[in-house]
Amino acid sequence: MQKNLIIAAAVIAAFAGSAQAASNEDIVKRHFATLVAGPQPKTAELTMFLTMMPKGGDLHHHYSGAIYAEQYLEWVDKQGYCVNKTNLRINTDKAAVAAEKAKAAPLRSCVSGADLVADNNAYRALLQKWSTLDFYNHSTDQSPPDQTFFDTFGYFGPVASTNSNEGLRTLKNRAIAENLAYIETIFELAPVTPDPDFDKLVQSPGFDPKALDGALTALAAKLEANPAFAKGIDDYLANVRTSSAGIDDDQFTMRYQPYVLRFLSPSIVFSQMLSSFKLAQASPQIVGVNIVGQESLNVSMRDYSLHMQMFRFLKTKYPDVKTALHAGELKLGIVPPEGLTFHIAEAVRVAGADRIGHGIDIAHEKDALGVLRSMRERKVPVEVNLTSNEFILGVKGAEHPIELYRKYRVPFVLSTDDAGVTRHNLSNEYVLFATRYKTDYAEVKKLSYDSIRYAFLAPADKQRLLKQLDSRFSKFEAGIVAAIK
Repeated sequence: MQKNLIIAAAVIAAFAGSAQAASNEDIVKRHFATLVAGPQPKTAELTMFLTMMPKGGDLHHHYSGAIYAEQYLEWVDKQGYCVNKTNLRINTDKAAVAAEKAKAAPLRSCVSGADLVADNNAYRALLQKWSTLDFYNHSTDQSPPDQTFFDTFGYFGPVASTNSNEGLRTLKNRAIAENLAYIETIFELAPVTPDPDFDKLVQSPGFDPKALDGALTALAAKLEANPAFAKGIDDYLANVRTSSAGIDDDQFTMRYQPYVLRFLSPSIVFSQMLSSFKLAQASPQIVGVNIVGQESLNVSMRDYSLHMQMFRFLKTKYPDVKTALHAGELKLGIVPPEGLTFHIAEAVRVAGADRIGHGIDIAHEKDALGVLRSMRERKVPVEVNLTSNEFILGVKGAEHPIELYRKYRVPFVLSTDDAGVTRHNLSNEYVLFATRYKTDYAEVKKLSYDSIRYAFLAPADKQRLLKQLDSRFSKFEAGIVAAIK
């Protein structure tokens, strides 16, 4: 009898605890509703709320684009380079740098990062070239926004792959500060092995698309027999191990994707794909493969379908490897109309993408409703990047297809893309979502959980992070309730 009473008391206590947790959640729901109500959402308080709110993961995250220009400038000096004062590009020629240092300071055309920082005008000019800072609040001659964005990588590129452990630690600390527990970063360019014979074959006017699988099989065998190809994979794995040392702990987890540049020659693109699939098989830290690069460029458009066929080919060979493909980062006017009609469909139906990055041109797809249905049924989420979509393409508000994805129940997650270039963070993406689109606390909380549910994590890691998220939300909601009482 006494044992039964003890059990009953335990059950009652458990229900009481659940009721309290549910009560806290309900109070937070009502509080959040007051923040987004009315014609003018309370943006400042929403920013505080959403910065404090636990966020599961950032699934569309470019490592090199996430580092701020200020840190890259520090690395210029660490590497012993200098910055040309006229064009603000990095000079990596050590002899030329030494010659510049030997000159009197006023005569130097290439200066250290520290010297450049000391010159307020030069420093501000650099930040305007190495990021999107000031683009919309000054009227000097400038490139179009998409070109401005993609050009930044050429400026800081010479130091982007240096000091990567320090860079990852910076990103980790920044993530923890905004209550973000997981980043799946598009880390480094996959190893490159060109093959001019393959390029000549597939680009010849008489090439039969039916012969593609045979040509890819032959090229794959050739690459796998090449010691340089194998060394590229080994070196990449070693770099991931070294760079990621000390990053994962109880508070934070990071995983990595090698990436393929879509505007290079077909053989280079395929060699990067093959090496990426092999990397994902070789290391539990490498959880997926991505293809990136400006989608509107001539080669990117010309070879798009070829690239999707390459992914299809490799997916049959490596069915367990996950892919997150940039697709549909286009809008009307950037390319001819027919260029908007098939990219997302081919990424999903031909390449078998597990996630779609951007997905902006969905409304122009030939079979838009069918593609949306395929994504919903296969549970292929869209990685939504509100800040970069607005800057690069000028797409925001009602023009953004996020409302289409919501209406047709296609899953999506919020992510940052290149937060160092566009100078924002993940909390800001949640703020933009909450202030631009009618939402409630249940939806933003679900988005946080979905960013772990749709991560390319091992099942045990996913369950661990979801369990942590439960605890973090319980603590967060209790804190909000205590603060607003």
